[in-house]
Amino acid sequence: MHPLISASDLARAIQQDNILVLDASMALPGQSFDPQQRFANAHIANAVRFDIDTFSDPDSTLPHTIPGQARFTRLASERGMANDRRIVFYDQDGMACAARGWWLASLFGHGQVQVLEGGLPAWKRAGLPLETGPDLPAPAPFVSRPNYSRLRGLGDVLAIVQGHMAGLVLDARSRNRFEGRDPEPRAGLRSGHMPGARSLPYTELLDDSGRFLPADTLKEMFTALGVNGTTAVTCSCGSGMTACVIALGLASVGMGAGAAAVYDGSWAEWASTPGSPIVIGA
Repeated sequence: MHPLISASDLARAIQQDNILVLDASMALPGQSFDPQQRFANAHIANAVRFDIDTFSDPDSTLPHTIPGQARFTRLASERGMANDRRIVFYDQDGMACAARGWWLASLFGHGQVQVLEGGLPAWKRAGLPLETGPDLPAPAPFVSRPNYSRLRGLGDVLAIVQGHMAGLVLDARSRNRFEGRDPEPRAGLRSGHMPGARSLPYTELLDDSGRFLPADTLKEMFTALGVNGTTAVTCSCGSGMTACVIALGLASVGMGAGAAAVYDGSWAEWASTPGSPIVIGA
């Protein structure tokens, strides 16, 4: 199943298939809005909220890190994410949060997961119907089958940086943060990057409407950074959110050696861990 679906294709599929549409929106650093209220104001018919902070480890000191298997299974079942349902995530603004939802569901073994390309703005531009009010989830059992090869921890990334483990780290933060010229949005963190990491701001993968650039363009961008058919890619960002956009972009064009992994702790963990090497400059 291709990881992306257009607004028109989703509208048709909703009429024919067993589909659950999930709104994964949340406010990213620098944004301030209530995603629940915006959902109540306008959402795709029968959509259900997927709160990324709820689908996180409540005991972690890091922002929205993955939950344990039992927690994800319980929450997914409450939302109605049954294994035999096709799941489509969308975002009220674009695709960054939806990409995180796609990665989480895939990580825990759901086999039919897609992202609405361009998010709710694309749905609106297509003139498709919206509804208002709260969501009404219909619980359905979900069986979790985690695929932890899609996850990287601090030790894994240290091994890559030190040359003990093969892999390429692609960093989705802005180039200025990557090079240490702009401060991090989270107080107390140094900016800069991991040794050997390569900068790929996630916004550069998208056009002005919030959709991915053409596949040939994406392939050229990934190839220029060293991605080929044997490259094990680890995606990183500030806190594991926008890294998922890179992972989704790679999946959409079938590049890398299998599914890209995401460094869940990302820069929030790396820069707050004593002794983690940090490089300033390009």
